[in-house]
Amino acid sequence: MLAMVSLPFYLQTVLGRSEVETGLLLTPWPLATMVMAPLAGYLIERVHAGLLGALGLFIMAAGLFSLVLLPASPADINIIWPMILCGAGFGLFQSPNNHTIITSAPRERSGGASGMLGTARLLGQSSGAALVALMLNQFGDNGTHVSLIAAAILAVIAACVSGLRILAQPLRSRGA
Repeated sequence: MLAMVSLPFYLQTVLGRSEVETGLLLTPWPLATMVMAPLAGYLIERVHAGLLGALGLFIMAAGLFSLVLLPASPADINIIWPMILCGAGFGLFQSPNNHTIITSAPRERSGGASGMLGTARLLGQSSGAALVALMLNQFGDNGTHVSLIAAAILAVIAACVSGLRILAQPLRSRGA
């Protein structure tokens, strides 16, 4: 969410794009997520969710770092392909992550797991928006760059944590 809140400011304030251009340039992200999510859902039965999540978050981080490194007046295509990377990476992370959370709970507690997932999503959205506001207040126009860098770094950290799930044994196999 940190990235999605800061990107409109970045595109308009730093790159000088209009509101319509900003909307159009942001569109590849959700489109790529929409395309990748079903593929990730298919892969969840074949590939460990930790690996899918880590790969997705690394791809998203690569897209975010690519956006940070854009020149002052980039061509639209140089904005679009990192947006596609971000969206594809997010889709590759989100579906397996949500699947793991929901299916880890016993069937009779799936409603609670769903509620926890919604709460975590809202907490992330609120925290991301607050961090962007803080960055914009602290760093002015550079706050968008700082926000995107922070989002990319957090995505790398989250990718590493997701990758650790591969090493963890399920609680049931530990005798719990």
